[in-house]
Amino acid sequence: MIQKADELVYAPLGGVGEIGMNLSVYGYGRERKKAWIAVDLGVSFGGGEDLPGVDLVMPDIRFLLEERKNLLGLILTHGHEDHFGAIIDLWPRLKLPIYATPFTAALFEAKREAEPGAPEIPVTVVPVGGRIKLGPFDVEFVSMSHSFPESNALIITTPLGKVLHTGDWKLDPTPVVGPPTDEARLRRLGEEGCLALVGDSTNSVREGRSPSETEVGKTLAKLIAESPQRVAITTFASHVARLRSIAEAARACGREVVVVGRAMERVVQVARETGHLDGVPDFRSAQTYGYLPRDKVVALCTGSQGEPRAALARIASDSHPEIGLAKGDRVIFSSRTIPGNEKAVNKIVNGLIAQGVEVLTERNHLVHVSGHPRRDELAELYGWVKPQILIPVHGEPLHLAEHAALARKLGVPNVVGCRNGDLVRIAPGAPGIVDEVPQGRLYKDGNLIIEAEARTVADRRRLGFVGVVAVALAIDETGLLVSEPEVTLIGVPDHDGRGRSFADQAAATAVETVEHLPRARRRDPDSVAEAVRRAVRGGIAASWGKKPLCLVHVLTV
Repeated sequence: MIQKADELVYAPLGGVGEIGMNLSVYGYGRERKKAWIAVDLGVSFGGGEDLPGVDLVMPDIRFLLEERKNLLGLILTHGHEDHFGAIIDLWPRLKLPIYATPFTAALFEAKREAEPGAPEIPVTVVPVGGRIKLGPFDVEFVSMSHSFPESNALIITTPLGKVLHTGDWKLDPTPVVGPPTDEARLRRLGEEGCLALVGDSTNSVREGRSPSETEVGKTLAKLIAESPQRVAITTFASHVARLRSIAEAARACGREVVVVGRAMERVVQVARETGHLDGVPDFRSAQTYGYLPRDKVVALCTGSQGEPRAALARIASDSHPEIGLAKGDRVIFSSRTIPGNEKAVNKIVNGLIAQGVEVLTERNHLVHVSGHPRRDELAELYGWVKPQILIPVHGEPLHLAEHAALARKLGVPNVVGCRNGDLVRIAPGAPGIVDEVPQGRLYKDGNLIIEAEARTVADRRRLGFVGVVAVALAIDETGLLVSEPEVTLIGVPDHDGRGRSFADQAAATAVETVEHLPRARRRDPDSVAEAVRRAVRGGIAASWGKKPLCLVHVLTV
C-alpha cells in the first residue's frame, strides 16, 4: 500500500562512468525512513601506473553501513568478479542476507573456500526464475543470455511501480549453456507496465547485434581441427558456454582437454556439480599434459587478461612447471582484452611468438563474442518492455551518452543520466536526481582494505617517478655532528651530469646545513631534520631536475 510521502529511489555506488565495480541500491519509503536493497557488489582491477601495488578496487560502502539497520539484503545478478568480487572482503562489515541463483551461489562458495581465512558467508539460493519478498520489494529473477550461466535481470516490484534492472545481458537465441533471454516474461512486463529500466550500456556504441555463442563454437571447432600440433586456448574462466564449446570441439577431433589454472579448475568443478557440463567427458589435469601426443591435446588455460601469475603468462615465459609449447603449436585468445590490460596481454603474445607459437585472436577470427547488447538488441528490448524511464548504467561516459541518445530516439519518455553517488527519484512525480549519497573507492592492498584518499598509493606513484634519498644524522646534546651523515639512494641516479656523486652531495649538504643552523635549533632534532630535508631535496633537484622524496632521521647521542 502506498503511504503519503513514500518514494522509490535508486543510487549507483559503483559501475556508472566505468566498467566494473558494480553496486546499486534501491530505496522505498519516506525521506528518512526508507527500506533498502543492494544489487551486486563487485570489483575492478588495480595495478598499472595509476594504482601501483593495488590488487582490487572496490566500492566504498559507507552509505550501506549508515543504512545497515534498514538494509534488507544483497541480490546478485550473476557471478562475474565485477558483480560479486568484493563480497568476501566487505561482507563482514555488513553481515546482510545474500540471494543468488544456484550456479552463482555455488561458484561463490568455491571461491570463498579457496581463500585462506575467508569468513563463513551464508547465501540463500533462489531457483532460476524464482522470486523473493524483501519488505516493500518483490524481486523476480529473469533469465538473460550472457557469458555466464544463470545470468539474471531483476524485476523489482514496489507499490509505486516496476523497475527492470537488466544486469549484464544480450539477445542470443543459441547460447550453448542455459536458456536464452526470457522474451516472453519481458513482453509481459511491458504489458503490465514498466516504470523504469536500469540498463547495461557496455556495447551501446556498436551497431547491429552481437553474434551468437554458437558461431564462436563453430570457429573454435574449425581452428582446433586444422591445428597440426598442440592447441592452447585461453578465455575467461567463468565462461562455461565457451568451455563447453571447446570441449565438444576437442572431442570431435579426438583430443583430450587439459585444464590449467586454479580458477579454471574451480569453475569446471562447479559447472559439473550444477549440471552445466552434463554430457561433456571429464577433463584431464595439468599433470597429464606431458604424456599426451602433441596432436591429441587442447590445453584450457587461465590468463586471458595478461594476469602475471596465471597459467598462460607462465607458459609464455617458459616458467610453467608442467606446460610448455613449441614451434608449430597454436594458442587461441578466445576473449577480448579489457581496456587497461593491453600491455600485459601483448607481453604474453610476444613471449609466445618468440617461442615459435602461432597466436590467433578475435582480430582475425570469430573466437570471441561479447556478452553485452549492441544497439539493435537494445532497441528490441525497449520494444518489449516499453519503459517510461531509462537510467543508463554499466559503462564509461561515452557508452552512457550513446545509450541515452538511443533511448530518446526510440521514444523513451524520460532519460535520467547519473553518476556514482547520485540519488535518483524514480517515483512519484517527475524522475530526476534529488540528492547525493556517500560514494568512493576502496583499495585492496595485500591483505588490507585502504581508503582511496589515504596517502599510500599517492606515495607509491611519487616513488616510482622520483625515488628516495634517506639521510641519517647523529648529533650530541649540544647540536654538534658526532659522525659523517649516512646517505642511501633508492631509485635516484648515482651521479649527476658532471659525474658527481649524489650521495656525496647529499652528505655535504647535510653537514653544511647543520653547521649553519642557530645553536638553539641544532638542539631540536625535528628542526634539524626539516632543514636538512629541504636543503638536500633542493640541492639534488638543482642538478637532476627532479625532486626526490627525502627522509631524514636524526639520532641524539
